[in-house]
Amino acid sequence: MSKVSTQPVTTNLSVPKTTKKSYLNKIGFGFLYLILGAFAIIQIYPLIWLVFFSLKTNQEVFGMSPFSLPQDPNWENYTRAWTSGNIGLYFFNSVWITILSVVLTTILASLVTFAVTRMHWKLSGLVLGLFLVAYMIPLHSTIIPLFNMYNNVNLIDSPVSIVLSYTTFNLPLTIMILLGFYRTFPREIEEAAVMDGCSVHRIFFQITLPMTVPVLSTTAIINMIYNWNEFVFVNTFISSDKWKTLTVGINNFVGQYLTDWGAIGATLVISIIPILLTFLFLSNKIVEGMAAGSVKG
Repeated sequence: MSKVSTQPVTTNLSVPKTTKKSYLNKIGFGFLYLILGAFAIIQIYPLIWLVFFSLKTNQEVFGMSPFSLPQDPNWENYTRAWTSGNIGLYFFNSVWITILSVVLTTILASLVTFAVTRMHWKLSGLVLGLFLVAYMIPLHSTIIPLFNMYNNVNLIDSPVSIVLSYTTFNLPLTIMILLGFYRTFPREIEEAAVMDGCSVHRIFFQITLPMTVPVLSTTAIINMIYNWNEFVFVNTFISSDKWKTLTVGINNFVGQYLTDWGAIGATLVISIIPILLTFLFLSNKIVEGMAAGSVKG
């Protein structure tokens, strides 16, 4: 007769290591998303609060909690800001001054970077060093010398002074960003163009400049954000209403005895809309441009 085993049968109920690892990964990612969501709320809440603030009257601003919702949304604040506050003109000035300054900055910075990195001449290192040293000069320390210089050449209360100031102070940072890309740019393309009979100007405008579009997009977005939000130069060099920008035009709602806080909030909302739209649609260009100069090949 065959013997029947009387030993108890044991089953392995342990969870596989791969299942435990995936479970821990899900918990880790969930905790990470929770932290990122909290940071996103902290970043977005001031914008939401500003929109609610722009729909309040002065009585609601001072008589209610700053975190309360507007009882009756006052959309007239936006109409009054655009018409009575002359915000339409200031908005147009901000747009064309910003665009012109960005175009000049990117073109001049590209020319400088091309000359320093792709051409051989004795003073290239010195010129590059002078541009980079200019990045360390504090902006506010140049207000008085610039005012005296613009006053001597009759550029006070002229948009030319604003465009020149924006272009000059944005050049060092723009050159620094372009340097990383130009130094990794393959010289074989330019050498092949020279063999085909291309001049230096054709190489720059028809070959090099089109291939630097990703990094140029990055510099354009950074310069645009700076120029759009700039206050000191406009407030110092511009006095007439016809050349003021949005950042300075907000002062029109600040009176000696009464301040229209609702209109100020509406003006601020109008001023941040272009920046938000630009960053939402072109934020990936910033990442591409920053990465373009960090990878060779």
